[in-house]
Amino acid sequence: MATDIKDTAHAVEAAAVMRLLPGRPRLLALGEPTHGEDALLDLRNELFRQLVEQEGYRTIAIESDCMMGLVVDDYVTSGTGTLDEVVVQGISHGWGTSAANRELERWMRAYNVRADDDGRPASERLRFAGFDGPLEMTHAASPRQALTALHGYLAAQVDADLLPCTADTLDHLLGADDRWTDPAAMMDPSRSTGRSTEAGQLRLLADDLVALLDAQTPHLTAATSWDDWDRARLYGRTALGLLRYHYWMADTSPARMTRLVGVRDQMMAHNLLAVAARGPALVHAHNSHLQREQSTMRMGGMPLEWWSAGVLVSAQLGEEYAFMATVLGTIRHRGVDTPPPDTVEGLLYALPEDRCVIDAPRLATALGDTRPVPRVSPWFGYAAFDPAHLADSDGIVFVKDVPQGP
Repeated sequence: MATDIKDTAHAVEAAAVMRLLPGRPRLLALGEPTHGEDALLDLRNELFRQLVEQEGYRTIAIESDCMMGLVVDDYVTSGTGTLDEVVVQGISHGWGTSAANRELERWMRAYNVRADDDGRPASERLRFAGFDGPLEMTHAASPRQALTALHGYLAAQVDADLLPCTADTLDHLLGADDRWTDPAAMMDPSRSTGRSTEAGQLRLLADDLVALLDAQTPHLTAATSWDDWDRARLYGRTALGLLRYHYWMADTSPARMTRLVGVRDQMMAHNLLAVAARGPALVHAHNSHLQREQSTMRMGGMPLEWWSAGVLVSAQLGEEYAFMATVLGTIRHRGVDTPPPDTVEGLLYALPEDRCVIDAPRLATALGDTRPVPRVSPWFGYAAFDPAHLADSDGIVFVKDVPQGP
C-alpha cells in the first residue's frame, strides 16, 4: 500500500504546500493533533519563515488569548517590552514558556528590524495575533479589559453625549473580577454571574458601544490609525463574545456545554476573519478548531457536536481558506506507539520520510474503496485522524516520530 501512495508525499516546505492549492490562500491553516510538543511548533516556525520569505505572508495567528496576543504584536512590531516579559505575558494556556514560541517571537522581531535601524515599512512588518478568546478550561476572563479599552478608545474620539454610559457605570456593573473568573462556575452554573442583572445590562451596553464604533468608522479611521481602530474592533468582539460565553455558563439546560464550545469557536472564527482582512496569514491551532467539518468530543460523559472555527471561516472565504491537518506516527513518551497499518497514520508510517506533506484528495483517490479504519489512541491528548474526512483536507502534514522534549 505504501508503494501505491508514495507519489502523494512531498517535502514539508512552503513551495510544496502551495502546489497542492489552487492559489495562495488568505488563511493557510496548519492544524496539530496534540498540544505542547515543541517539535510540531518548530515545524510551524520553519514553514512560517518560508511563507514569509517566499510567498509574502506577513501574519501568524495561533490558538492563544487574542487580548494577550496584543503584547506579542507590540513587541515584534515596535520592540515594546522584552522577550523575557513577552513570552510569559503574551501567550495563554501555559504555552508561553515553550522554547519554540520564544524562538518565533525572537525571529519575528529580528525580521522587523533592518540593519539601518529604521525598521521595515509598516506594510512589510510581520504581525502576531492570538485568535482564541480569553478562555481557559477552568474559567473565562472578566470582560473588564475589553469593555474598558473599547470605551476608552471611543471616549477619546467622540462626543460624550454619544456614549451609552460612563466609565464609572461600567466599573460599577463589572464589580470584582473574581465574580467572573470563579473556577467553580465552569461545572456549577449557579456560581456564574453571566445571567445577573448587571451582566444583562453590560451586554446591552457592549452592543451599543460596538454599534457606535461601527457608526463612527469614517471619523475614527480619519482621526486615529487604522491599527488603533482595528484593535478597538477586537475589543468589541471580545467583550461581546465573553459576555455571551458567561451567559451560557449560567445555563442549566443539557445544551450548556455545546453552547460554550460553540461560542468559543465562533469567537475564533470572528478573529480569523479579521486577521484575513490584513492579508495572507498562517494559522496554527488544534485540528479540531481548523477542520472543515463539525467538531466532536465527549465531556463529562456527554457527546458534543459544534461547528469548528475552520468550517465557519471556510463558509465565508471559500478557496481563500486552506486547511492542512497534521497527523503523527508515534509520541512514545505519551504511550502512543507505532500505528496499526490499516489506519491513515499506519499507511503514512510505512513511507520512508520522517516527515512529509501529503496530497490528501489524491491519497483518497489512490486508496479507492480501501478505506483506512480510525486509529484508537491510548492517550487522550492525541486526537487521531478521522479517515472519513480525508478528502476534506487540502493536505496532510505527517510527522513520523515526535521526540520527547528536553
